Amino acid sequence: MVWDFDQNEKLSFSKAVVYDLNSVPVDHPWRDATGGFGGAIPLQCWVELYDTDGNHAGTFTSHGMVDNIFPLILTGETRSYKDWYNLIYWKLRNFGFNSPQITDLGQFDLLMLCIMATRRNLPLYKFLGATKNWAAAYKGGGSLLADDDLLVSDMTRFVKEGFSTIKFKVGSDWGHNMERDMRRLKKVRAAVGPNIKIAIDANQVWSKDDAIKFAQMAEPYQIEWFEEPINSQHMDEIQEVVNNCSMPICFGESMRNYYAQVGYAEHGVQILDPYIGRTPSMWQNYQTSLYCKEHNLRFVSGGMTWVNASLGALYDEDQLLEFHEPMVGPMGKLLKVKCEIKNGRFYLPDIPGQPFRVDWDVIKKRNLLNKITWYNQNNVAKDFHVKGSY
Repeated sequence: MVWDFDQNEKLSFSKAVVYDLNSVPVDHPWRDATGGFGGAIPLQCWVELYDTDGNHAGTFTSHGMVDNIFPLILTGETRSYKDWYNLIYWKLRNFGFNSPQITDLGQFDLLMLCIMATRRNLPLYKFLGATKNWAAAYKGGGSLLADDDLLVSDMTRFVKEGFSTIKFKVGSDWGHNMERDMRRLKKVRAAVGPNIKIAIDANQVWSKDDAIKFAQMAEPYQIEWFEEPINSQHMDEIQEVVNNCSMPICFGESMRNYYAQVGYAEHGVQILDPYIGRTPSMWQNYQTSLYCKEHNLRFVSGGMTWVNASLGALYDEDQLLEFHEPMVGPMGKLLKVKCEIKNGRFYLPDIPGQPFRVDWDVIKKRNLLNKITWYNQNNVAKDFHVKGSY
């Protein structure tokens, strides 16, 4: 059964190793409608966490782990998985449950799950109860810096690679050039044909009225979903956009907990899109997928697909991970073991824990490793302080 593991399993942590990374450049600088994210992958560091028996797990995360997680866990104490999670969840509450700090908790949750999987010599996806070894995906990219020919070339390449759903950016010239967006939509639709699903992402660039105007203009091009057309916090205006658009509206990537996803659904959003690197637990991502099934909604999931694939193996075939080429592609070059991509699916390797392994030789050769720091009871901060939360 899925998620049927002993949450009372005991864990005690002996040490952690932090590999600080220099800026990891993308293959080609790119931009969305509101200016993100530029010329580098948003990777700060790689953390390896060890239990007292020597089992370990690693993940890409932020430096917030050092300030906000390590002082609480490198204490020599033994607690259950459930108790460790609850302890830190409530310690971090004053940062707010939509904060960067709460996402560090999500990465700690991932590390605990991977350690428990490694103890059994199981891949994480099998430990969590997946019955298939693959995750369905769509492919996104389509920088607003790309000219029309490059955009069409990328989208047709995605289709040739086996993806039946593709996505690109809209909101040209900070949302002031809808004519350019329409021209590009027309060209992409003509190039990929009527059977390929096209999603578009506006990255919150428009007002409510402009988003509705754009959606009406885009109707001839059979849009699969319209992602984040307006500010992600304006729930009432989101409801108005939903009510006045014929295409499905997608939100969720900018929120960092399950309850906000439910809030979107309650305001009419038809497609929920949690981002695995921003949620406070792996369960909340999976819980959102279950909520979508129960309420007849679509579910897609952003994030680093190499990491997200373990959860993706739990999802249904029509619940898609995003393979965001500008970010996920360059990250893949840092891995020596990773999923095989074939016919719109990520096939997971049968290895314990995470479905990938970092290639440290490549990272060192590219001068991407800044420093390595070891932490244990003796050198970690002795007291936990909620810093910068007010």
